[in-house]
Amino acid sequence: MTQLHIAVLMGGWSAEREVSLMSGNGVADALEARGHKVSRVELTRDVAVKLAELKPDVVFNALHGTPGEDGTVQGMLDLMGVPYTHSGLVTSVIAIDKQLTKQALVPHGVPMPGGRMVKSTELFERDPLPRPYVLKPVNEGSSVGVAIVTAEGNYGNPIAPGAKGPWQEFDELLAEPFIRGRELTTAVLGDQALGVTELKPKSGFYDYDSKYTDGLTEHVFPAQIPDEITQACKRIALEAHRLLGCKGASRSDFRWDDQQGVEGLFLLEVNTQPGMTPLSLVPEQAKHLGISYGELVQRIVDEALGSAQ
Repeated sequence: MTQLHIAVLMGGWSAEREVSLMSGNGVADALEARGHKVSRVELTRDVAVKLAELKPDVVFNALHGTPGEDGTVQGMLDLMGVPYTHSGLVTSVIAIDKQLTKQALVPHGVPMPGGRMVKSTELFERDPLPRPYVLKPVNEGSSVGVAIVTAEGNYGNPIAPGAKGPWQEFDELLAEPFIRGRELTTAVLGDQALGVTELKPKSGFYDYDSKYTDGLTEHVFPAQIPDEITQACKRIALEAHRLLGCKGASRSDFRWDDQQGVEGLFLLEVNTQPGMTPLSLVPEQAKHLGISYGELVQRIVDEALGSAQ
């Protein structure tokens, strides 16, 4: 195996900074264990200068959220001529934006929820959709800023300006119908869909805390679901990965209304830089298939270098 100088880019200033640091340090440890020279680089405004001084063979992009997952860092690295892991500029711009993702995938038959963009001030006058519905920022990951508005009026009816929620942080939000049922996720590595995990939060829904706090969510792999649903998740995840032009690893998140069969399965979003923490789903699915964490990281690096050639 060729020994490389790999810069692991992590941190940043998005809402997912702490997750990125966990991902980045885990990746760096694994790469060092495989004999590579690793430089741990926290994202700052002068990161291009740091990388120019380091002259790495490849950058492992362990950033989550903006500006590391939205095409900004990808564009910078393209200009510098430095190979990097995961998806490129155009794919990142589309996949970080839930509305653009729908525009790219739904015409190809990928089932995704309907909905529309709404100004936050409108919520204080009327509901954009019949309750229950979901409100979410259009370009945040890890369920940051997601609110489920129920018929009971848990935020007021209409939503009260003083109620704590994403409308206090974002001028516009994506409103989607709430899909009852079960939370499923499928990882894709290269050209292989790894499997389907069901996520069972101990309370509430699969929000940021449930994702990254040990013990708050049960991961069931393989998911105890009908084979047709397993195959549909894998097919849709692989197709979304291909249509968007994803590289390395991606993770597709689904809601499945188990009273509706395959007609009740909807893709919610595609994560182009999924978490690589000890609780993260891509390493977990890979491990169940006999792919160690170190091998997973190495395969992502190998694809980045192959793409650059």
